[in-house]
Amino acid sequence: MSSHGIRAGDAWRSVLAPHMTPRLAPALLDVATSVVAYLALMAAMFSAFRISYLLVLVLAIPAGGFLVRTFSVFHDCAHASFVRSKRATATLGAVLGVVLYTPFAWWRHEHAVHHATTGDLDRRGVGDIQTLMVDEYRARSWWGRLRYRLFRNPFVMFVVGPVWVLVIGQRLVTRGMRARLRHSVLGTDLSLALVIGGLCWLVGWREFLLVQSPPVLLAGAAGIWLFYVQHQFEDAYWQTNDEWSFEDAALQGSSHLVLPRILRFFTGNIGLHHVPHLSERIPNYNLQAAHEAGGLESVATMSLRDGIRAVRLKLWDQDQRRLVTFREAGRNRSYANTGA
Repeated sequence: MSSHGIRAGDAWRSVLAPHMTPRLAPALLDVATSVVAYLALMAAMFSAFRISYLLVLVLAIPAGGFLVRTFSVFHDCAHASFVRSKRATATLGAVLGVVLYTPFAWWRHEHAVHHATTGDLDRRGVGDIQTLMVDEYRARSWWGRLRYRLFRNPFVMFVVGPVWVLVIGQRLVTRGMRARLRHSVLGTDLSLALVIGGLCWLVGWREFLLVQSPPVLLAGAAGIWLFYVQHQFEDAYWQTNDEWSFEDAALQGSSHLVLPRILRFFTGNIGLHHVPHLSERIPNYNLQAAHEAGGLESVATMSLRDGIRAVRLKLWDQDQRRLVTFREAGRNRSYANTGA
């Protein structure tokens, strides 16, 4: 046991090993209660458009929830943990990537880097939300500070963010991108062009935008918030590379977000985020059992309210070793300048 009352090292492999085995029945149930349910609701929304757009907006709420749940399946496919067959996992992931507007192989690569570097101050910037230390923020020009403030603004993150991430950012091929990742992006773009073009021809471009946009933007905002609170909380783990530990980053730098039962369903238990960071081979339908078997009660626990309040945190204070708000960072600087 570590000083935090948590098993460390090789002991985890024996504790969590029984939960790393994919199971076909819950996997099929996951597919039925995620992407199949989402596509059925989308069909209902296109039909409801002829009756009342208000009805479309009402249906967009559960549709957005099922789209978030679809992402939990996509996430497991990226970790090759969803079903036993690697080929079936990759094929399902690529198909879901079109539904989610997300290139599968590209996202899998970015997310693997995220798991390997989360909480490492010297390896920030890939697959995570940009986080500056207080000194780094102060050293920026006024324009650099303004850009960071805009980036961390809730409106930009949760309203503009989904549009950029899902609609624009993941459509782009960047210089130096590996061929496999480039093909993933271009293949998803082509598939989306065919699917969207076909739907626009079938129902009309206006109807497509008015029906598809609400659930996608709702799910995108929820997804960004979930990803944010999983690693952006007051006592989150951040260390320089020479002091960084994979186990500590997983268990002290990944939150346990305790959500109401209905939200646990729609998020695929992703609130138990410390578990896949400890072992990415555990599928979402085994997360709760793994959490209970591992005795992980001492990980950072957050309520829904805590998760909403965590959005205020913007900078890592290296002296206090916690995330702080812009106001706290300014106040601490003023306090330091007094010499007190």
